[in-house]
Amino acid sequence: MSVGSPWCFIIAVLLVINWAVLGPLFHFSDTWQLVINTTSSIVTFLMVFLIQNTQNRDSKALQLKLDELLRAVRGARTGLVNLEEMSDEQLDQLQSQFKRIRNKVRRQPREETIDQRAPE
Repeated sequence: MSVGSPWCFIIAVLLVINWAVLGPLFHFSDTWQLVINTTSSIVTFLMVFLIQNTQNRDSKALQLKLDELLRAVRGARTGLVNLEEMSDEQLDQLQSQFKRIRNKVRRQPREETIDQRAPE
């Protein structure tokens, strides 16, 4: 069962309802409040790491898919496969280069831009 699944959400809602129902039984004591505050803090702390791990995996999978597409498309710049390893300055230069290409393409008539490739 995934943490993002509807079943996990239902379990969390049931736990909160259970905590609220038990409030009067414990006379809304400090311990009663401490239990939910401590539990929610621990869950939040652990979820940060779980979400980051999931995002890292998704990002890696997306990068691999894009790498495969770059290698498969004739005329594509395969040097772009390693963008995540470039320095910020190199990325800024590349971004400026693509901005110049976009501006150039915008100034040209539509028919000429259909099969146009980015320069190496």
